[in-house]
Amino acid sequence: MGILWIIIIGFVAGLIAKFLMPGDNEPSGFIMTTVLGIVGAFVATFLGQSLGWYSADQGAGLIGAVVGAIIVLLVYGFIAGRRRTV
Repeated sequence: MGILWIIIIGFVAGLIAKFLMPGDNEPSGFIMTTVLGIVGAFVATFLGQSLGWYSADQGAGLIGAVVGAIIVLLVYGFIAGRRRTV
């Protein structure tokens, strides 16, 4: 049930992150937004567990997942921006 919860929260977080950080470099579409949010939720969960904010059986909440999705968007924008200038 934990993975399913991360996917659901990740989807909502991806929508919120895309709303907060609109731009041309970011991936778009329903599936990419969902993947972005899910990856963001996993990133937030991993970082939270590594820093001791969450225990091993806890996942990131909605705010943490949004922050994780924004981090993923920033990294993606940085990599995509570099690739275009080369």
